[in-house]
Amino acid sequence: DVQLQASGGGLVEAGGSLRLSCAASGLHFENYVIGWFRQAPGKEREGVSSISIRQGTVFYVDSVKGRFTISSDNDKNTVYLQMNNLKSEDTAVYYCAAGSYWNVADLLNYGVDYWGKGTQVTVSS
Repeated sequence: DVQLQASGGGLVEAGGSLRLSCAASGLHFENYVIGWFRQAPGKEREGVSSISIRQGTVFYVDSVKGRFTISSDNDKNTVYLQMNNLKSEDTAVYYCAAGSYWNVADLLNYGVDYWGKGTQVTVSS
């Protein structure tokens, strides 16, 4: 079975940092685009960032550019999302996701093959 295990959420003050981790198992890691989505209370789920494991290319939505950094450790089948300068509007449940795509942005635009359980990020102002 494919599993995506997200961790690293928590409570942080505005301007602070958190690092989320997504450990993948049961899939051929290099064949996937792995990414992060988030859902704030009362809002739809939105894509945040993604990384093509094979190509090493990355994608960010405008609202997190310059603050968030996505990376992967292929030996550990793990993707990280380093979140700096957090803002109250970043408060949400963050979900790890995987899709078998060539283009790194396609995961956020065309759908997800596998979802992980969410991890809560709360930014206090």
